[in-house]
Amino acid sequence: MPVRVVLPADPVLGHEPQEIVARLWKRRQTETGWLYLVGMPSYRDREDGSVEAAEYRVWVRAPDHVRPVEGVDYDQVVTEKLERSPQAVVREVLGERRPSGWVLAKVRDGRGPARSVLHAPDCEEAPAGAPLLDADRALDAAEHPGTRLCTLCGAGQELTPMLRGFDHITDSAPDDS
Repeated sequence: MPVRVVLPADPVLGHEPQEIVARLWKRRQTETGWLYLVGMPSYRDREDGSVEAAEYRVWVRAPDHVRPVEGVDYDQVVTEKLERSPQAVVREVLGERRPSGWVLAKVRDGRGPARSVLHAPDCEEAPAGAPLLDADRALDAAEHPGTRLCTLCGAGQELTPMLRGFDHITDSAPDDS
């Protein structure tokens, strides 16, 4: 497949960047972008002293050094795509990970002592800009009688086993003893 290769400028010799038509052999996706293996026309010396046409192959970065030729379909070019990382697969299946920590929202209704609600930081009810609490500080806050755990974001499901242990969770399967 033909492709345009942008040759670098050479300010010492006063050359501006030039484009030549080369042959596209392969494309490779990397973590930093695409590389194209191109074959550029060249010459080589033969043993008998004559010169023959040749091809010089080199990997160049796209789109910095490669331009398409108008009207050419590049779908048939050998293309090596970057393997998806295991983390990307997990993120695709489970979705983005929830931010770590919890935030405490003070609730004052004017009737009695202040109460609080413990939220996950991405809960839509969590106060904006509230400081993040680590697990120990969140558990300390959750043990306070005036604090409830938000059920909207699942703070209750996450923190209750750590507060009460896992013994209060019973298996619904019949006992085999």
